[in-house]
Amino acid sequence: MPCRRPALLPGLAIVLVLGLYSSPGLCATGEPAAPPQIDAAPCLAAIAAGDDDRVLSICADVIDNEKTARGDRLKALIARAGVLARRDQADRAIADYDAVLRLDPMLADIFNARGELWRKKGDRVKAVHDFDAALKLKPDHAKAKANHRALAQELERLGAQMAVAGKPSFNCATARRAVEKAICVNPELADLDREIYAANARVLREAASEGPPAVRALQRKQDEFIARRNAAFGRPGYDLKKAMRERLQDLNGVDGY
Repeated sequence: MPCRRPALLPGLAIVLVLGLYSSPGLCATGEPAAPPQIDAAPCLAAIAAGDDDRVLSICADVIDNEKTARGDRLKALIARAGVLARRDQADRAIADYDAVLRLDPMLADIFNARGELWRKKGDRVKAVHDFDAALKLKPDHAKAKANHRALAQELERLGAQMAVAGKPSFNCATARRAVEKAICVNPELADLDREIYAANARVLREAASEGPPAVRALQRKQDEFIARRNAAFGRPGYDLKKAMRERLQDLNGVDGY
């Protein structure tokens, strides 16, 4: 409804009222006018130039202005989310991708990009949901397919690790030696034992191409470690955990564990 001025007001009141009605953004109801439209061109230019700093500094006004064209807001949000993701600000990037998908829930690329951030944050459930959503929108989305497959393999490995967590390479039900019983009741030692067993098996496989003598020499080293462990356990000064870590370090060929 257009602003209307009173017909007659005496003296100073007329000046004050006319001043009030002529102020920008105000009318008789006291409601502010809508903010002026922001020129999106500088933001779009920064995006085209790949200028991350300018995207962060000038695109916020484009994103926040209610008069910004929907297409320009989408471009600005997607660009800013990409910059934030590259700068390891995952939460802020995810928030921008959320806003993008509220504006357009049919963008497979954005679901995939947000899924990658969820996976980086360790939230595999949300990540797989986003990869699924991307593939529903675009079944041949190469990145989403690769991400979905890699995440499925990761979850499978985690499941297998959880199944054997805290269990050694041997059967605790038949353990007779004191050192074996000590390993069985200590999850950390049990995990170390299983890792040593797996690392030794890997080393033997890798040495197979060098012939049986090389394999026998490596297995002899493992047998000697087990014999020393069995003989030294329980003696003053013997540190079973330290000895096992050193053996694993030796098998992995690294300087520290």
